[in-house]
Amino acid sequence: MIDNIRYWIATAPIGASSVLAEELAEYGAVEIRERSNDVKFQGNLEAGYRACLWSRTATRVFLSLGSVEAGSTAALYAALNRIDWREHLGEGASLACDCSGGNESIRHTLYGAQLLKDAVCDKLRETTGTRPDVRPERPDVLLHLHVEGNQAMVSVDFSGESLHRRGYRLEGGRAPLKENVAAAVLLRSGWPAIFAAGGAIVDPMCGSGTFLTEAALIAAAAAPGLEREYYGFFGWRGHDAGLWARLCTEARERRAASTARRCIFGSDIDPDAVRMALANGERAGVAGWLQVERRALAQVTRPAQDGGLIVANPPYGERIGAESQLPELYSDLGLLLRTVFKGWKAAILTGSPPLARHLGIYAKRTHRVFNGAIECRLLRFDLEAGSEQRPAEAVRADWALRPGAQMFANRLRKNLQRLQSWAGREGVSCFRVYDADMPEYAFAIDVYGAEARHVYVQEYAAPHSVQPQSARDRRREAFAVLPDVLDVPMSSVHSRTRKPQRGSEQYEKQAASGERHAVAEGGLKFWVNFSDYLDTGLFLDHRIIRQRLREWAAGADFLNLFCYTASATVYAAAGGARSSVSVDLSSTYLEWARDNLRLNGFDQPLHDLQRADCLQWLETRALGGACFDLIFLDPPTFSNSKRMTGVLDVQRDHVGMIRRALALLRAPGRLVFSTNYSRFKLDSAALADVAIEDISLQTIPKDFERNARIHRCWVLRIK
Repeated sequence: MIDNIRYWIATAPIGASSVLAEELAEYGAVEIRERSNDVKFQGNLEAGYRACLWSRTATRVFLSLGSVEAGSTAALYAALNRIDWREHLGEGASLACDCSGGNESIRHTLYGAQLLKDAVCDKLRETTGTRPDVRPERPDVLLHLHVEGNQAMVSVDFSGESLHRRGYRLEGGRAPLKENVAAAVLLRSGWPAIFAAGGAIVDPMCGSGTFLTEAALIAAAAAPGLEREYYGFFGWRGHDAGLWARLCTEARERRAASTARRCIFGSDIDPDAVRMALANGERAGVAGWLQVERRALAQVTRPAQDGGLIVANPPYGERIGAESQLPELYSDLGLLLRTVFKGWKAAILTGSPPLARHLGIYAKRTHRVFNGAIECRLLRFDLEAGSEQRPAEAVRADWALRPGAQMFANRLRKNLQRLQSWAGREGVSCFRVYDADMPEYAFAIDVYGAEARHVYVQEYAAPHSVQPQSARDRRREAFAVLPDVLDVPMSSVHSRTRKPQRGSEQYEKQAASGERHAVAEGGLKFWVNFSDYLDTGLFLDHRIIRQRLREWAAGADFLNLFCYTASATVYAAAGGARSSVSVDLSSTYLEWARDNLRLNGFDQPLHDLQRADCLQWLETRALGGACFDLIFLDPPTFSNSKRMTGVLDVQRDHVGMIRRALALLRAPGRLVFSTNYSRFKLDSAALADVAIEDISLQTIPKDFERNARIHRCWVLRIK
């Protein structure tokens, strides 16, 4: 029977709660119940203290004060006001309140925290005559309210601050791995047993050394919370200072009894990472356990110990390296695992499961783990004979032999033969070679560049009626034959899944490689990016529209609204435009536009780039009178960007936009209005006083003929 039973909640990163539950059982916890990111348990005060002091995977530890009614603001306040807060806050104790979750009444966590604070302060003023001081940083008592449905859990936050902060890491590199996530990986991968059996651990891509330091703390039997200066229970009225001091003394004795053993090895190609790893180990007091050196993957060697664990958190697009280089990196890591470390165990934490296929090894177990907001997979391997996967090229060759793959290859080959001769005659180096010609192979495939060719594949998201496995199989068949038919290496095939976008999502960053390529069109050059955004920076279906703008731009003052990367502006400048103004809300795309102008040798003072909400810009400038001879208006279908003052809907707003743009147009100039909204209908009745010419069909390029509604385009003039 446990004396003074209490109810507790310990939170953990998603995917680590089962490891946390095992830890808590060692500290005397009973009635343990796991959830996705927390563990509820019962235990005495010592169990709670041990969880704070010893848990390597917990994020926070809460002492539950019970569940209260939260169906309305009044009910929640009344329930909180009934708690005798004198049991928890002594005279002069400072207070802070926090809140998580919510319901219809408590929609904001700040409001929930304020309500808790008011209830506590009002109750204490009523019972003691004084209100506690509120101190947001390191208060004597930190109270927490978690609202879920019509109930709210009230707790004392024993941890006070997140337990993942051990205090040894002053620098974490560019994408730091949280300490408790690293510890959960090590515990789940069996590091304590491997160490006890005399084994070693190796991290060949150690970064700032979080895996190494956490492995050393485990080996040294070091309580991760021993050196913390602050806990949320230090000023709590029920704190047993004698019990806490005894537990800390016990922890110090356990650590002092351990003897450092050089069995933890790390390396990284980045000298700054090596420096950080050594410094962090020194601050954690485990430098004697570590050996960290600067080495490339190919230079990593196996330590003298008979067995061990190789662990790594390789980059996956959130960290370093261009996306196109990562498959090769994973392949090199897989080669190291299969050859140098055969017979060992391995644990690889990655945020990109598709990249992990390049390791070429079958995972024995796979676990879902979150590092902060990043969803990752922990892949565990036994590096034994028979665990190797077949080489990727051999697997791809098998898929290429399937009947569906051959049918797709034949269609793709036929399209390429037909379009390549046309592209050569027309001087077109970037064109669409396939657009869901076979509905079951729902891809749009574009070829970029005549010599150093790249292929950009947009996969249309499969409808719910298509089984996910069928969609994956067709994708494998298509990608098995793409490189050979289009004569490109697999590293030059880039892919995205295209689905209905909300607001400005199509322009939002998908990755962060920064890698770009210059391609030619119409005797001009443009920067494109195949990795970081849903679109590459050059809309190929607008090729003829851009050429028309060049023909009409001679001697004109040109305006490009929603200019994106300003490819239309480059064409207008090439056509002899006297000046241009290009407007967009995105600073990223305006920088891209500036680079496109520079790439073609156009002097920027004549070609002004303005960052603004185009709707607001039009409203303001329309009052200034006509000042442009040629205007290109190509708005998105819909946008609710947070940076905009309103919401743009092209069907609803096009008449107003056109009217304001026409107010800026000198007669007999042209306003070219274009949209990619397939169901768009121009309200010609509302523009009855405007001369309108539909040039949609005339501006559909040959490579987009199968989709005649890829865009709509009109020329409007003032009558």
